[in-house]
Amino acid sequence: MRETEHLDTPSWRKETGEMFKLAWPLVLANLMQMGIYMVDVIFIARLGEAPLAASGLVAGLFGLIVWSLASLSGAVAPLIAEAIGAKGRSLRPVRRATRMALWVALVTGILGMGLASLLGPVMRVTGQDPSIIALALEYNSLVVFSLMPMLLASVLRNYVSALGWPVFATAITALGIPVNAIANYAFIFGNLGAPEMGLTGAAVATIITTLITLGAYILVILIFPKLARYRIFHRFWRPDWKRFWRIVRIGTPIALTVAAEAGVFSAAAFLMGRIGAAELAGHIVALNIAALAFQVPFGVGQAATIRVGYAYGARDKDGIKLAGWVALTIGTGFMAFTALAMVFIPEPLLRIYVDIDDPKNAALVGFALQYLVLAAAFQLVDGLQAVAAGALRGLQDTRVPMWIAIFSYWVPGFGLAFVLGSFTNLAGVGLWIGLATGLAFAAVLLTWRWMLRERIRLTLRSA
Repeated sequence: MRETEHLDTPSWRKETGEMFKLAWPLVLANLMQMGIYMVDVIFIARLGEAPLAASGLVAGLFGLIVWSLASLSGAVAPLIAEAIGAKGRSLRPVRRATRMALWVALVTGILGMGLASLLGPVMRVTGQDPSIIALALEYNSLVVFSLMPMLLASVLRNYVSALGWPVFATAITALGIPVNAIANYAFIFGNLGAPEMGLTGAAVATIITTLITLGAYILVILIFPKLARYRIFHRFWRPDWKRFWRIVRIGTPIALTVAAEAGVFSAAAFLMGRIGAAELAGHIVALNIAALAFQVPFGVGQAATIRVGYAYGARDKDGIKLAGWVALTIGTGFMAFTALAMVFIPEPLLRIYVDIDDPKNAALVGFALQYLVLAAAFQLVDGLQAVAAGALRGLQDTRVPMWIAIFSYWVPGFGLAFVLGSFTNLAGVGLWIGLATGLAFAAVLLTWRWMLRERIRLTLRSA
């Protein structure tokens, strides 16, 4: 779909086509974003178990901050979709909403860098190994400088996607993979004339990659006519406080929802670190594989936000219903496939990250194989909750889903993970059982809310 093309309620078949057209570039962009992180893990894993474990702890807190703050400013996507769905002639609503989202990214980016500095106390309180703490702090001291360009690039990604051009997000993210690989190769191991920096070289590579990604988005938006015509950088200094606070109001619950989910996985990493370094390394690898699969329903959920938002702006209740259910079907259907892959072909998946034939990786691989079976078990519910949340965001319904997420992930989810992981012989396996339980609760409650959307008047849009 391109900007203000017709928005009449399509058939199921046509909606499926429109959803695929919008979702596949977003899915690919998400997978490639994971590919960028995979490159880091692959190179860092060559340094040994300790650097991999240290980078995992940094990623736990830093990733939580990035995803949460990007989700806050990402509230611009349903606002742009609503404006397009309403078929207004003025370009101003889209321009001003995007400008204020960039302001939100700048302000929260500064706050996020401060939060990232809390890594040291968190690691010490949770009883991490002192040698791992030292490595993690050195890595974290540099990687925090990639936060601001990450958040700004995320806003621009939402902008191009909501206007119907997610293919640019795919292409720009794809560019980041070779850039990150070359930078890691150079700065971690001292190749291509660069200094040998070990683990901190991976942080330098991340900074370089994010700056190039941001620059690419700016360049595309300036030169591509259908994106440039909104002039989102024109008079950038001029505030629109009404839209600024609307983004904050809609986006804050989204950020807290993401923080609730990402936070429980980060907390799980710290719990796993207390069990042992091999368990933590195995957990990181298994979680990366699960996260790689999750990018598909996550992308479908992003597409659902936009498609539902178009219908919401047009006051089309049938279009809202159709867009949401098509997205739920696509997202959960794919996750059924990935669950089977984790059960029946786990070794090829593990080979992406580590040499499973190397004796020094035997313990890591053994734990990762156990955790992958449990990751397969929660693939369906993980996909379901991601898409249901995306559909509800298209209706700008974020507050109640936030409370659903906080309850699901932290009460039955982390509560069970903590008890089984800390006080039973299940250890790491028990921890994963708890994670799956939290996702299941979220999936059921969010889908139930989506089914009740008309009864609780979520589809009614104010003038």
